[in-house]
Amino acid sequence: MRASVPSSARASAAPPRLVVAAPSSGSGKTTVATGLMAALAARGLAVSPHKVGPDYIDPGYHSLATGRVGRNLDAYLCGPDLIGPLFLHGARGCDIAVVEGVMGLYDGAAGQEELASTAQVAKLLRAPVVLVVDASSQSRSVAALVHGFVTWDPEVRIGGVILNKVASDRHEALLRDALESSGVPVLGVVRRAPRVGTPSRHLGLVPVAERRDSAVEAVAAMAAQVAAGCDLEALVALAHRAGDLSCAEWDAATALVSSPPPPLPLPAPRAGLPEGPAVVAVAGGAAFSFSYAEHAELLAAAGAEVVVFDPLRDEKLPEGTRGVVVGGGFPEMYATELSANEPLRKAVAELALSGAPVAAECAGLLYLCRELDGLPLCGVLDATARMTERLTLGYRDAVAVSDSVLARAGTRMRGHEFHRTVVEPGAGDAPAWGVRTPEPRVEGFVRRGVHASYLHTHWAAEPGVARRFVERCRTS
Repeated sequence: MRASVPSSARASAAPPRLVVAAPSSGSGKTTVATGLMAALAARGLAVSPHKVGPDYIDPGYHSLATGRVGRNLDAYLCGPDLIGPLFLHGARGCDIAVVEGVMGLYDGAAGQEELASTAQVAKLLRAPVVLVVDASSQSRSVAALVHGFVTWDPEVRIGGVILNKVASDRHEALLRDALESSGVPVLGVVRRAPRVGTPSRHLGLVPVAERRDSAVEAVAAMAAQVAAGCDLEALVALAHRAGDLSCAEWDAATALVSSPPPPLPLPAPRAGLPEGPAVVAVAGGAAFSFSYAEHAELLAAAGAEVVVFDPLRDEKLPEGTRGVVVGGGFPEMYATELSANEPLRKAVAELALSGAPVAAECAGLLYLCRELDGLPLCGVLDATARMTERLTLGYRDAVAVSDSVLARAGTRMRGHEFHRTVVEPGAGDAPAWGVRTPEPRVEGFVRRGVHASYLHTHWAAEPGVARRFVERCRTS
């Protein structure tokens, strides 16, 4: 099922916007996009940051650059119809929006043509594209490359090129001369320089939450590179040539109203439950920094009081906690510290044992296991987790196998997996999901009020998930 905006809703004014794309991964689009966001913000503009695809890490750097929440635009997880509404929601009140692409411009979900590609999102947003080209090993060939990207899909408007990793004045002159006849303006030249301090590891860049001070310095360095090498006035002028959007802005409360009601009868509330909003504790901090902003917004719109806690530091759950959400992150990097926080591990286990709702994705799944790499964790699930060399990555079509606090059996959703760990066994007696891609299998665990799985999902696509979870919090 795909959530949609009611046709009666009014269209919202869309800000000027740009999509920063590249021919391939590794071309420098994260550096350019983040630096451009920060450089424009430094000029006093309210900049709305967005990222194509399911990536959680880049939006953290975007948030540092702009002072606003970085938001994802994923046409696979949410459906193409929600791209414009979610964009307008995130960009409300901003002067300009910058959207960082994913992979190569025309790369999307495997075997799904343009679905979830940067090109598709650019077309849905009617936004001009700035192509970041790694020019380090070419001169005249750059014109052929740009020509190919410009002509591949005439509906994609490539409004300019930023040349990255340029070696010298001579190299720049050769590149500009080659591109002169292409009709595509050069909007910036970024010289070859030592890599900006954005360290990587097994799943990409190290998240901002783990290195905030050095991340601030890295973003400032990106901004300096872009401001020195790019024509900011020309980029802003290009952003103003984006087309109008006729869709309505996404709103969490409206989405909940338009989604189907919880399909299963809910248990009667236990006697003695406190009145008022149910407190939903959402894990955060360095170990659990992966989340979509819309999840907390939907929980709040459904009537929850959302309180963030840090499993690395907090020894108890927030006062009055009636449900817990533990999203993605890097618990494997903090297994020792998470294991050492025995009081919180016991508190989570006791809450889960009581039947209260607990939703865990990927890193959250690991946290609920009996142990991770031999270190004891919450023990909510009779399963063990360990690091591996194998990367599991990709979009997934899934169907709920068991009735749970998130969904009724048979509910179809789309998700994304991204991890280098394995949980044994991979599924409980009541699995969470049946996954059709890349091969049919069941995975995850449903037990009492617990729903734990490797699958990352975007609740904006199925707002009833949040409402169902909060309703269960009120009765457990």
